[in-house]
Amino acid sequence: MPTQTPHSALYIGLMSGTSLDGVDGVIAAFPSAPTQHPVTTLASAYMPFSATLRQELMALQSPGANEIEREALVANTLTTHYAACVERLLADAGLRPDQIRAVGVHGQTIRHRPELGFTRQANNPALLAELTGIDVIADFRSRDIAAGGQGAPLVPAFHQAVFADPQQTRVVVNIGGIANISVLHSHLKREVIGFDTGPGNVLMDLWIKRHHDKDYDASGQWAASGQPSQALLDALRKEEYFAAPPPKSTGRDLFHAAWLDKHLANFPQISSADVQATLAALTASTIADAIARHAADVKTVYVCGGGAYNPYLMLQLAQALQGQRLAATVESTEALGIAPNHVEAIAFAWLALRFDQRLPGNLPLVTGARDFRILGALYPGN
Repeated sequence: MPTQTPHSALYIGLMSGTSLDGVDGVIAAFPSAPTQHPVTTLASAYMPFSATLRQELMALQSPGANEIEREALVANTLTTHYAACVERLLADAGLRPDQIRAVGVHGQTIRHRPELGFTRQANNPALLAELTGIDVIADFRSRDIAAGGQGAPLVPAFHQAVFADPQQTRVVVNIGGIANISVLHSHLKREVIGFDTGPGNVLMDLWIKRHHDKDYDASGQWAASGQPSQALLDALRKEEYFAAPPPKSTGRDLFHAAWLDKHLANFPQISSADVQATLAALTASTIADAIARHAADVKTVYVCGGGAYNPYLMLQLAQALQGQRLAATVESTEALGIAPNHVEAIAFAWLALRFDQRLPGNLPLVTGARDFRILGALYPGN
C-alpha cells in the first residue's frame, strides 16, 4: 500500500454512478509539491447496493407517486452506505476521521435535465457529516448548471490534471452507465474537450437484466455469443443526440427501456444475444465516432469505469477505432497508475480539494458554463 507523505492532503472520494451497482470509495493523497505524482491512493473500498435499494433508485429515474418522500428515504439509506464505506476506508488505511480534510460525495443521479435548469442527485450530505464527523462537500453539478452549463461531465478537469501529456494527445474514456470522453491535447495550451458520447453500459445492463436477471454482462460473454445487427445499429445511431455538437450530457432521461423498445419493435426477428452484441457495438461505435471527430491525432485511448473490465467491449472499441482509420491503441488507466474503477471516486476527492482551495472545478468549454466556477457545498463535520 502506498504510504502517506508528510505534506499530503487527504480526501475521501465517493462515487455511485449510472450503473446503480454500488459505491466506490477511495482515500486520495494530494501532495503539496507539484513535482510529486498528482495523486496517490491510500485505500479503496466498494459497497454494493442491495437489490431493494437498486430497485428504489431505478424507480426514481422516472415520474411516480409520492416521489418527494421516496427520494428522501432513499437518500438516507444511500447515505448509510456512504458512511459504511468511509468507515471501511479509514480502518483499512489505519487513519482517524480528523486526519481527513473532507469527503467529496457525488450522490446518485436520479434526474439530469440541464435544458430545464436542474440536476438532482439523491444524497443527504448533512447526515453523512453527522455520521462520519468529517467535512462533507457535495452537490458539485448545480453551480455549473446555474452558470448556464450542463453540469456534466465534470471529470475532464481531473483527467487533465492527472493524465495529460504535453508530448502526445491522449483520450480518456469513462465507460460507466453513460460513456464520456476527455480529449487531452498534446499542446496543453489548447483547451480540453469533453462530453458524454451516449450509452456506456446502461442499455446492455438493462437488456441482460430483462432476459437473464443479471445485473451486468460479465466480461461481455453474452454479447460475444451474438452477432451485431447492422440494420439495428444503424437505426439506433440515428438518435439526434449522437450528432449534436458539444457541450452536451445525457443519462437515463434519454437512454432508457422505452427508447430501446421503440427501436426494437421494428426488428422482432433479432435474437436477444444479437441485440446485446448490437448494444455493445453502439457503445463502441459512438465513442469511436466522437474520438475521430475531436481527436484525430490521438495515440492512446485510456479506458476507465466498469467498461474497462469488459474485454469484449474493449475489443469492439479497438476495432471501431480502426474502422475510423485511427492508429490508436486502447489501454485501461491502470497503465497510467490509477485503477479504472477508482478514477471517478478520486475525481470527486479532487473536486473536494478544489473546493477547499477555492479553485474552479469545471471547464466551461466542456460544460458550456459562462465561466469557471467553484463547485460544491460544504457541510461541516462535528
